[in-house]
Amino acid sequence: MLFSFPQLLYVDSNLIMTRLSWEKERNLMSIISVADPFTSSSNISYSASQASESNQALDGYLIEGSRTLSGIIDTNSAKNSAVSLLIGSCVNRRTTVLHNVPQIEEVFRIIEVLRSIGMHIEKSERSLKLTPPKNFSFGSINKTAALKTRSAILLAGAASGLNQLYRIPVPGGCKLGSRTIRPHLLALRELGIDIQIRNGELKVSSLSRHNADLVMSEASDVAVENVLFAAASIDGKTIIRKASANYMVQETVLFLQNLGVEIDGIGTSNLTVHGKSEINRDVEYTIAEDPIESMFFLTAALMTQSTLTIRRCPIDFLELELSKLRQMGFRIDCSKRYLAANGYTKLIDIKTFPSRLIALEDRIHSLPYPGINADNLPFFAPIACFAEGTTRIHDWMYEDRAKYYLLLNKLGANVVLENRHEAEITGVESLIAAEIDSPLALRPAAIVFLTMLAAKGQSKLNNTYPIRRGYEDLVGRLNCLGANVSWM
Repeated sequence: MLFSFPQLLYVDSNLIMTRLSWEKERNLMSIISVADPFTSSSNISYSASQASESNQALDGYLIEGSRTLSGIIDTNSAKNSAVSLLIGSCVNRRTTVLHNVPQIEEVFRIIEVLRSIGMHIEKSERSLKLTPPKNFSFGSINKTAALKTRSAILLAGAASGLNQLYRIPVPGGCKLGSRTIRPHLLALRELGIDIQIRNGELKVSSLSRHNADLVMSEASDVAVENVLFAAASIDGKTIIRKASANYMVQETVLFLQNLGVEIDGIGTSNLTVHGKSEINRDVEYTIAEDPIESMFFLTAALMTQSTLTIRRCPIDFLELELSKLRQMGFRIDCSKRYLAANGYTKLIDIKTFPSRLIALEDRIHSLPYPGINADNLPFFAPIACFAEGTTRIHDWMYEDRAKYYLLLNKLGANVVLENRHEAEITGVESLIAAEIDSPLALRPAAIVFLTMLAAKGQSKLNNTYPIRRGYEDLVGRLNCLGANVSWM
């Protein structure tokens, strides 16, 4: 059963590092189709809540705040792993089956991109079967979909074993200020893959691919994944030094190992890839759970003073976050560790209790793994709103993300931006409802949503697309826990 995907309006961009105005960004987002390629056939199994969420014109959320939550919620599969492995299927000349695929907008965009270049995709419940063509047709790539996700740049490495000359759009994604792709270009160049930037496109030549012993210029998760995909299909040994060891990189390694590629050093900063000129194996892989979604629900429990059980939390990628929260006074019970379906990722169940929080003396900041995850750092902003004292957050990785913390002031928070990377947040007694236009970045949009859950009265969050990029059926899942969230 082949998917039928909507054709989207083409939006060209000649910018490598985009700096669109707030209004221009919002207008660009408004042209994105909300059609769900997973629901394009009546034969596809899909829950009622997911179908209702994907089939209406989604303009915003109405959130009745200050409601206590209760119950059990399972952590969904990881967005960043899913998009990487979907594109990673391009390295395989046989069929790839991915299980536990999250049904979110970011995944839909990647599916649209892959189908446009010739990938045959079938679906059964939450599984996808991907069969590649003999050669990918990059001349017909869905540029609009590619411009909506930064992950499309992974095609530079993943397709290099099947195609020698091809073009892909300069990647898009969250609007967080200037975001360079230079670590990708430098690392792939070490493997003989030349990339030139012309008229909003990356011109890729893989005619002279070879092994290398290379040092990553930056601990970029996606750049390391790009190098892994490229090196996997080059005969011989490639060494990647100063590599990120974040959760999605580890899943990329696991996936390639399932394809028969020997890789040493998983979970460390040095990876050795023993590549194969032909990767030709039918493979199945189950995507592990998302530590960022676990943190989302931990924050929801804290903000609403709720007793909540969050199951299937990837503990190796939450340990430092939980340590900081415990220091602040967060009361939790954790289960023993158990393995995810991939047989590798360690999970725990976390039960939360209403807690009185005290601000930490030291500032909170992210670091490459095993530090606080950069995607989890923003959750400390709404949490700090309920902590006695002043919390300092240093958001150094993105030049324009900390400014979004100021949106919480519309809900009664006390946030002061010291500079473009430093925020001071002083705890308040309560929060108030407001209407806010969603930031055009996933994690900032999520923290506004979470703060509205805790604010007294009815809040309105306009433009749900940034949240739906990374979170599946929040309305249905939160309402099952006692929230009151509906569509406008």
